[in-house]
Amino acid sequence: MSAPLLQVRNLTKRFGGLTAVDGLSFDVRKGTIHGLIGPNGAGKTTTFNMISGFYKPTEGDIVLREESISGLMMHEVAHRGVVRTFQHSTLFAEMTVLENVVVGTHMEFPPSIWNALTGQDAHDRRGAEAKAHEALEFFGLLAFQHSLAGDLPHGHQRALGMAVALACRPDIMLLDEPFTGMNPEETSRMMELMNKLRSSGLTLLLVEHDMHAIMGLCDNITCMSFGKFLAEGGPQEIRNHPDVIEAYLGGARHVA
Repeated sequence: MSAPLLQVRNLTKRFGGLTAVDGLSFDVRKGTIHGLIGPNGAGKTTTFNMISGFYKPTEGDIVLREESISGLMMHEVAHRGVVRTFQHSTLFAEMTVLENVVVGTHMEFPPSIWNALTGQDAHDRRGAEAKAHEALEFFGLLAFQHSLAGDLPHGHQRALGMAVALACRPDIMLLDEPFTGMNPEETSRMMELMNKLRSSGLTLLLVEHDMHAIMGLCDNITCMSFGKFLAEGGPQEIRNHPDVIEAYLGGARHVA
């Protein structure tokens, strides 16, 4: 079994008198796809926001490769190899597909106004475009590189968002409901891409309500309910776990 790449330890987030996440702990192992599931309001996105640096935890710790990243700013977390996507598209709709992915290379090729004005950024521009082309080719989007991002079909836009994240060269990618709004064909294609990412050595942590995708993709699944840890295990174990069934379906016979 691979070693934990990311460890969440007794993570808690309070907003005034509301406890959104309450003492949550789980490990994400290197080179796996790990699902974080639970009913609406379970605290999944809040957990993502703390891991990615958008929120500072009230209590607890987040450990990446044995180094605490708890409370770091988003750009500091990203520089350490944790990159996330969001439920809704965050693309630059009026920029081309290639230009969007070039933005994702900014950590490897930091932009400089002075170098741009003096023409000294040519080498970095070529490097950034080469990395962007690699990401686009990986996701099968190279043919659309000169199209406007806003003109892409929904499934392609979600793939482009992942290409931008991949261009940041992460060790672990946090995917927040990547299958939202997709038709069955787009869902199948996205599942193929995620398996391809895992095969390349990338670690994925995803929040998702599509149980077909979760059960078909994940090596391990953590289930939350009312901000707390509820259950953890492989897809078959979670599918038949009585507490998970109760949380989702109020006692119905199966989750998916």
